[in-house]
Amino acid sequence: MLAFFFIIGLSFLVMASTLINMLGDYLFDVRIQGDRAGLEKWAVQAADELSNKNAKGIDEVIRKAGSELGGRVLLLDKDGKVQYDSFHQAMGQRLHYPEVTSILVSGQSTDYGIHSLVSGEAVSRFNLLGFAQADEWASYSTAGIIQSSHVIGVLLLVSSVREMMNSLLSLQNNMILLFAGVALAAVLAGLIFTRVLTQPISEMTRVIQSMAKGDLGVRARVRGSGEIRQLAVAFNTMSDQLEALNQSRNQFVSNASHELKTPLATMKIMIESLIYQPDMDAELRTEFLGDVNQEINRLSSIVSDLLTLVHADSRTTRLNRERMSLAEVVKDTQHRLTPIAEQNKQVLTLSLQDSCDMYADKAKLQQVVYNLMENAVKYTPAGGQIKVGLQRVGRDAVLTVEDNGPGIPRDSIPHVFERFYRVDKARGRGTGGTGLGLSIVQQYVNLHGGNVKVESQEGQGAVFTVELPLNKG
Repeated sequence: MLAFFFIIGLSFLVMASTLINMLGDYLFDVRIQGDRAGLEKWAVQAADELSNKNAKGIDEVIRKAGSELGGRVLLLDKDGKVQYDSFHQAMGQRLHYPEVTSILVSGQSTDYGIHSLVSGEAVSRFNLLGFAQADEWASYSTAGIIQSSHVIGVLLLVSSVREMMNSLLSLQNNMILLFAGVALAAVLAGLIFTRVLTQPISEMTRVIQSMAKGDLGVRARVRGSGEIRQLAVAFNTMSDQLEALNQSRNQFVSNASHELKTPLATMKIMIESLIYQPDMDAELRTEFLGDVNQEINRLSSIVSDLLTLVHADSRTTRLNRERMSLAEVVKDTQHRLTPIAEQNKQVLTLSLQDSCDMYADKAKLQQVVYNLMENAVKYTPAGGQIKVGLQRVGRDAVLTVEDNGPGIPRDSIPHVFERFYRVDKARGRGTGGTGLGLSIVQQYVNLHGGNVKVESQEGQGAVFTVELPLNKG
């Protein structure tokens, strides 16, 4: 604001100074032209009388010139001495005014100047502001008296210019008052404008400080229009995302802790039983140890999946792309899951319409296909059917995994890709799932520039669809 006021004030001063100088130049020029025209006429007449040394004629010329020009007229000889004075006061005095010297020494034909009668100092448009309004001013207009191309004297007209000078000084004072008024108004308007402009920013600063202290629930008040409103809306959107992310993080930590605690608690009970029952039946002991081993495998699977998601979230995961066939990955996965499907008396069929050769990370896509097909096998009841399809659609490979299991409730569909989310938590743990498989699928598909979605109706199975660009890379 200080810089703003400085620029405005400086601009106004320059404008005021320019205006005063322009008006001063105009008034000076008008006065000079008027005095010069009249004085030159009388200088011509005085030249004849002075060359003839006609004292009576010279006196008559001086008297008439003073009457016509409205001022005091003096005639000086070539040495600058006053020979005639219409006021009869300076006879015989030698004058050293610059306007006289410029005629006698410098060879000018006319000259003009304004002097303060108080200090005697010459006044110009450049030092006008240094004089007070109480000063008296007189204009000194000179014209050379020439005879046969020689300067034989100088005609000097002294007249009052108080009215003109007072007008200029009044203009100066008015401009100063106007400047002070405008500056005061600018300061007041600037303070009001600054308060209006900075108050929302100050409020937002306080909100940001509160958020920095951990209060993620605070929001900026949205008001007004333009950039401030857009900033508040953008900030609140960011705050909503941060709060949602924080809640998601807390939920993730809670879920991860719970998932890790469950097998640990189970193992603790079994191991304590083995410790405090040394005479336990060998067959039961073997069963307990088998259960402990199973829980260890479950813990290892959870930790492995968590590490997979952490690496995917870090945005530093690199895809080890290679030329591969997605159809071959599907066939290999079918071969690995067929024993489980046969054990459950399920029918696992493939419909591969294209090899879908692509340049991708084979290991990650193997996990994508395996997680989807394994989920279908896990959650499809005995005697059910799992259909896996693969086709080329435009520039994409489209993989579908369809089952005729219990399906997914409508309110659960938006959450199936969330970490540790299970539609049926009890049944999910019973099948050995970690609740992370679909999250890994989504992360790896996104890394390849594709997308995954699910369609399902409760009681009618589910269809997972993965679209992967064939020419990505």
